Amino acid sequence: MSVAKSIEIHAQGDTLEAATEAVLREASKTVDNIKNIYVDKYQAIVEDGKIQTYRVHSKVTFVLNE
Repeated sequence: MSVAKSIEIHAQGDTLEAATEAVLREASKTVDNIKNIYVDKYQAIVEDGKIQTYRVHSKVTFVLNE
């Protein structure tokens, strides 16, 4: 039997993929057994008519150690 837990993490990057990779990179520093990342919301920050950066609000799911 296994039990999973989810935590919420916010991150930003030059692309949506980079922002999501930042979530994984930072979560992996303190969390083991990460199984998936669900991007709940994303936001594009615009300056001078151009997208400057992307922000993601995500849920990271991991299996708890026995």
